[in-house]
Amino acid sequence: MRVFKGFNQIGNINKPVVALGVFDGVHRGHSRIISACVKKANEINGTSVVVTFDPHPQKQGSIYSLNHRLKLFSELGADVCIVVNFNEAFARMKAVDFVKIILIKKIRARYVYVGKNFRFGSLARGNCKMLSEFSKAGNFSLKSFEVIKVNGQPVSSTNIRRLIKSGQLKKSEKLLTRPVSILGTVIRGNFIARSLGFPTANINPHHEVIPPIGIYAVAVRINKQKFFGICYIGTRPTLLARNALCAADLPVHIETHIFNFNMNVYKKDLLIEFVKKIREDKKFVSLHDLSVQVKKDIKKAKAIFSLP
Repeated sequence: MRVFKGFNQIGNINKPVVALGVFDGVHRGHSRIISACVKKANEINGTSVVVTFDPHPQKQGSIYSLNHRLKLFSELGADVCIVVNFNEAFARMKAVDFVKIILIKKIRARYVYVGKNFRFGSLARGNCKMLSEFSKAGNFSLKSFEVIKVNGQPVSSTNIRRLIKSGQLKKSEKLLTRPVSILGTVIRGNFIARSLGFPTANINPHHEVIPPIGIYAVAVRINKQKFFGICYIGTRPTLLARNALCAADLPVHIETHIFNFNMNVYKKDLLIEFVKKIREDKKFVSLHDLSVQVKKDIKKAKAIFSLP
């Protein structure tokens, strides 16, 4: 998949079929739109183009980072992704100008695929009705998609964000069509876990939505390889001095111990899929007690994955 930051270098795209949206969770509804876009492009020997926005136009932020979204767009078969820098200047662009300048003049879209609730342009005044008016004028063909419901619940980024933050992994997975995951970069840690015999990869999640504090059985994907392990999300209470700040003021750390693993992954990106929560975080009297508990956590996780 070719990725363009903005529109200056896109050139002449062959028969563009455009999927338009933030697609911040690439959930069941988003995937349906992008997959339909890819299918239509294949049918007409055209080019499937995902137009997305970064940073997220809304304050609550994106479920996935831009790199995570790009990875999923590529897996869905998109040929091209155009990333629009959602800065103050772009936010002031009138909706009608977005259609005329971006969709029609720069991309030269033949087909535009959007969700029914998609809004765009200054003050979010652009909507499917406006796109439909341009479509009727012969500028492009428009296909809009209704909101999908699962067990009566709308598949929306707002609902998924709430479910992930409250630790409802299985419900989130049904709306996403994949396990709850984060794509993060391995950063340098303090090597305490290694000294206990459990080396961990410390993760920077790049502001992705993460599950609640706790210990999880996880699958870890590195390039095309899949491994298993446990992931700690918490404030490391056992390592805190007695006079340390209260937990609410402490940074949350993400550490992943990967089973039977000895690769150097420092500064590399890992995809961590949360399969099941094993237990809550807690403060132990000593590092020895912590080590004993981690061994139990590993045993539970291996049982979940049917590993020896």
